[in-house]
Amino acid sequence: MRFIKAFVSIAITLILIWALQTKFGPVPPIGRFLSPADGFWQNAESKHILTTTHLKLPGLKGKIIVKYDENRIPHIFAENEHDLYYAQGYITATDRLWQMDIQTRQAAGRLAEVLGPQLLEVDRYHRRMGMVYGAEKTLKAMMQEPVVRQMILAYTEGINAYIHRLQPREYPIEFKMLDYAPEEWQPINCAFLLKLMSETLAGGSNEFAMNNILKHFGPQTTNDLFPDYPMLEDPIIPIGTKWDYFKPLTIPKPSAAFMAQMNDSARRVTKAEGIGSNNWAVAGSKTANGYPILANDPHLDLTFPSIWYQVQLTAPSVNVYGVSLPGAPAIILGFNNNISWGITNVDADVLDWYQIKFKDKTKTEYWYNNQWNKTNRRVEIINIRGQQPLYDTVIYTHHGPVVYESQAKKGDDHDFVPVGDALRWIAHDGSDELMTMYILNRGKNYADYRRALTYFNAPASNFVFASKDDIAITPNGKYPLKYKDQGKFILDGTDPADDWHGWIPFDQNPTVKNPPRGFVSSANQSSTDPTYPYYINWSFAPYERGKRINDRLTAMQHATIDSMRVLQTDTYSIRAQDILPTLLKYLDASKLDAGQLAALHTVKTWDKDYAATSIGATVFSAWWLQVYNMIWNDDFADKNMQKNSPSTDRTEKLLIKEPGSKWFDNINTPQKETCTDIVTGAFKAAITDLTKKHGKPGKSWQWGQVKKMEVMHLTQQEAFSSGNFPTGGTGSTVNALTGGHGPSWRMVVQMGPTVKGYGILPGGESGNPGSFFYSDMLKTWQQGQLKELLFLQSPEEMSDRIKTTLTVEDNGIK
Repeated sequence: MRFIKAFVSIAITLILIWALQTKFGPVPPIGRFLSPADGFWQNAESKHILTTTHLKLPGLKGKIIVKYDENRIPHIFAENEHDLYYAQGYITATDRLWQMDIQTRQAAGRLAEVLGPQLLEVDRYHRRMGMVYGAEKTLKAMMQEPVVRQMILAYTEGINAYIHRLQPREYPIEFKMLDYAPEEWQPINCAFLLKLMSETLAGGSNEFAMNNILKHFGPQTTNDLFPDYPMLEDPIIPIGTKWDYFKPLTIPKPSAAFMAQMNDSARRVTKAEGIGSNNWAVAGSKTANGYPILANDPHLDLTFPSIWYQVQLTAPSVNVYGVSLPGAPAIILGFNNNISWGITNVDADVLDWYQIKFKDKTKTEYWYNNQWNKTNRRVEIINIRGQQPLYDTVIYTHHGPVVYESQAKKGDDHDFVPVGDALRWIAHDGSDELMTMYILNRGKNYADYRRALTYFNAPASNFVFASKDDIAITPNGKYPLKYKDQGKFILDGTDPADDWHGWIPFDQNPTVKNPPRGFVSSANQSSTDPTYPYYINWSFAPYERGKRINDRLTAMQHATIDSMRVLQTDTYSIRAQDILPTLLKYLDASKLDAGQLAALHTVKTWDKDYAATSIGATVFSAWWLQVYNMIWNDDFADKNMQKNSPSTDRTEKLLIKEPGSKWFDNINTPQKETCTDIVTGAFKAAITDLTKKHGKPGKSWQWGQVKKMEVMHLTQQEAFSSGNFPTGGTGSTVNALTGGHGPSWRMVVQMGPTVKGYGILPGGESGNPGSFFYSDMLKTWQQGQLKELLFLQSPEEMSDRIKTTLTVEDNGIK
């Protein structure tokens, strides 16, 4: 018996040891994760860091000095460009290595190899969309430019110098949680980061849905409900701008298939409204000190770590401050001693689907230009943790990949991808966006700004610019030359008339410099008015943010940094200004009970500001959502339309100008509903729903309580996230905080003899949840404040904001 007890005890101990060292599904090996020597305890950091440190690394050509300020933002000084980007790679990796790794794995379709088979379909999607194919072509293009090649290779060296120094106990905590080790960085990873941005900003499509809408309603109704230009618009390039400074290229003629669709003989598809970003520049004539001011706040996913990494880069050829993408060299948004620049998304139509006619089930040939053409095949090898690799064969035509050649291949995911269609996407083309950043980082004037933009293909971006003398904005990118509405619906892959017909010349991209109104701005709205001779897209972000910005900048005089900060955090609703009077006009108050009447009084007296403490904002928002859904949900219930219902602008037009429209009638009820029925019923439903969810009106109805925000960690771990916090703003206000999106970087730059920058990240520099610098700037961001950016001119410059100095030299090992 004693022997049996001893045997059982030993067996249990061995099983426990094995279990503690083994990964079960998403759970890391608990023993290693909790180990005092190598586990998560090793990731804790002190706020108090040594004031002076020295480091020796291989492959340097000179000395590097890194000054860290109170927010642990690095100010890197190098004696040559190689060492500058080497240091940028090394320093960025020290703070963001896991983020860099996981984001490049996402773009490369390599998540399953470290996270397991549950990520396989995500990987297949990215491979089949041609992300790797596009990254390979982009890397080839970038490496042909000597200065970009040097930049990428040096940056890669620096990252790997950091990785090679790491011991397992020093791995970022996410590597320990997910039980895998960092791998060597490759130059192609820099290209993957750019492709990931293209996917975020130019990777959506509603052609499949639009095709099904066209088939269901016909061309007349489709064109009426989905017009090519909205009722309300305040475009980026001012209305009335003349295009007589260039001779437009001949516009291609629509294909026979397109004309047949428009003649109501369509044969047979989703994209959310644009991610909100703002930028503008104000001329010196409207500022307090007589020099331009530039502002930019790109609205993207709010995450820990932040999508951006704040840094200053200085060498004999450059001194620039701003934010970079962790995993790519140079500054993406920022300023130097001569110029400043910022970016928002254009939302250009640079992703099209082509219906392919295959010869037979082998799909080795497809019909194009009146003959059979050979397809190509690309085998994607997807490694899967704990399983054998998947060999996934993707068919390519001259358009691009046939993302899903059958429903069985596609499954139930990615509704917007049509089966059997080839994808033509600008992200597949070789490009050299890093050359744009290289030139801008060193830019001295407007001419440099224009030269830099010639290298930027995708994602098409509204580049705002300011120098001491000039302001400008250019909705810039590599735009395919198309006929009007080419790409609004699925295209005919057999007809060359539906191909992209070359490119709009760069110097004919819409642009404006020093306009008479004294400012330039963008908020993802239409690039131009309809007089611009080329087709860029038929649908852009709603106009409200752009309208509010333009209204405020028009009225603004003696502008200051604080004027810009206040505008960036503005929560006034142009949508409410436009539509609330009409909603009140058609509301039948006689059908409301006492509680509903009280809510009506609240919204009637509301100041149209989405302040965090506003109850009126909550009532209006819930009411408008109910009105929108009651108008369209019955008519667009077909799942093939993918909830791709008409825009808010078209809905406002219906209410303001077409109150007798048939669209107010609910086709699922025997009676015929009117505008009044919908508006009144929507109000009652909104108040009932708010009461059910939040109780009686009071603090729980305040907008910041109803619409809570959270900055989530990339692993979705609550322990590493911010927790919910109340905020003002919504998607249609300048401060477009909604659904986990928001201002991922707020920047304001005052030009002049001495340039001053101000900015804030919604978090911190460090990606380590155990660091004081993980979230130290979040509160300042939440309060809508900016910090003056410490823009040093030399490593010898003294500042009490510098807390740590790191000196880096070559280790002498060849």
